[in-house]
Amino acid sequence: MSNKIARLSHIAIRHRSQTALTSHHAIINPQTENLETAKPYSEIPGPKPIPILGNTWRLLPIVGQYDVSDVAKLSSLFYKEYGKIVKLSGLVGRPDLLFIYDADEIEKIYRREGPTPFRPSMPCLVKYKSDIRKNFFGELAGVVGVHGEPWREFRTKVQKPILQLRTVKKYIEPIEVVTKDFIQRMLEMKDENNEMPGDFDNEIHKWSLECIGRVSLDVRLGCLDPNLSPDSEPQKIIDAAKYALRNIAILELRFPFWRYFPTPIWTRYVKNMDYFIEICMKHIDAAMERLKTKTVIDEKELSLVERILANEPDPKTAYILALDLILVGIDTISMAVCSILYQLATRPEQQEKLYQELKKIIPDPNVALDAQKLDQMVFLKAFIKEVFRVYSTVIGNGRTLQEDMVLLGYRVPKGVQVVFPTLVTGSMEEYVSEPDKFIPERWMKSESEKYNLHSFASLPYGYGARMCLGRRFADLEMQVLLAKLIRSYKLEYHHRPLEYKVTFMYAPDGDLRFKMVKRDE
Repeated sequence: MSNKIARLSHIAIRHRSQTALTSHHAIINPQTENLETAKPYSEIPGPKPIPILGNTWRLLPIVGQYDVSDVAKLSSLFYKEYGKIVKLSGLVGRPDLLFIYDADEIEKIYRREGPTPFRPSMPCLVKYKSDIRKNFFGELAGVVGVHGEPWREFRTKVQKPILQLRTVKKYIEPIEVVTKDFIQRMLEMKDENNEMPGDFDNEIHKWSLECIGRVSLDVRLGCLDPNLSPDSEPQKIIDAAKYALRNIAILELRFPFWRYFPTPIWTRYVKNMDYFIEICMKHIDAAMERLKTKTVIDEKELSLVERILANEPDPKTAYILALDLILVGIDTISMAVCSILYQLATRPEQQEKLYQELKKIIPDPNVALDAQKLDQMVFLKAFIKEVFRVYSTVIGNGRTLQEDMVLLGYRVPKGVQVVFPTLVTGSMEEYVSEPDKFIPERWMKSESEKYNLHSFASLPYGYGARMCLGRRFADLEMQVLLAKLIRSYKLEYHHRPLEYKVTFMYAPDGDLRFKMVKRDE
């Protein structure tokens, strides 16, 4: 939600309670916190660890209470059982996790952080980049799984073309071309009931990778070829990226033996990452060679890599950025789209409202999109934001504290990993009006006066310096897909309701057999 923070700042002021205003005073006057009189960290409630196994046993196979895919439910259970602050200690091989279910305290932490915020570190990816493949990454480890000054230096080099809105808008046309091809592919894959195949989520991953390749490298990878085989390079890139991200939780929340010797899952993880880099570098190298002889007539023809190379003498910077975009972008955008399409297909009244908006803005569905048209699609953007509030694809953000802090009356030491469960806080009545109702209009400027909405309750992209670097492109790709698809087709879903589960993202678990019906003009 790339514009949410700025747009909602005035709403937060209008609707914030006196308690929140007092908290804000503490934010700008941190000396009002008294570390000496705060309750000790040891008194924070939470599940009790047992000897040797700590709390790690709760996520073990067979003997554990929970599966890794149940982390979203676990976050909600913690709040219901223990309240607004919960400590999950005794995690073998990693710092404590401290869950904060208070939007004012979350705001305080975000506003107090310096220029190099530390996110919970993805130690498996850190080990891979800084140890296993140090010869490849060197001092340029990218933005994923990197922290501190190395992260800041790299992000400073690459952030302008990725975050500058006028630059992002130049990619509307190429993303629309890819999306039109994807919709044509959808028409080709329909069965006799006009329904998508059971593995439609994989087709969405192909669209996502094709968009990333076009935007970052100015190349069509061929992901939408109807004859693409399961062992094709595009499919292998998708499979490798999914494996890399979806096994992070298993590596980090269970016993981390992989840190000390090569366990089977760690060996597979390294082999998978090596293959991912090898196959991606093949395409990145080919793109770099094409750039040497490419004649640019229009600025819209420039890829992100080209924009970075124009100001960055070390081509390795562009290589590493492209790898990070592919690694993280494929699965995150794809699972967000799966969730959004599922919600649209199961909410026909709101889909109809979106269609009417699109019909007004684009009377002729064959006319190309542009920035002005997208800017008018206020309900479309509001629908996406409401899906993210209720079914946030990222179940929580977090920070590793860089100093001792008082949180909800407790003294929390430096080094603790604080979790902000946006999936829970975004549905708490004290921060969101009628949280159990799906109301996209709460995000629309024309309707916002009617609703209380704390600006730090639902932040799926995070906040501040470490907000998602690719959020503007993610938003653009989702907006273009919805605009092109819903303007011409109606989506329906006629099967059992799907539950949401966590892989790396939080998304519907099951076959997305959407029925695709051509609209009568």
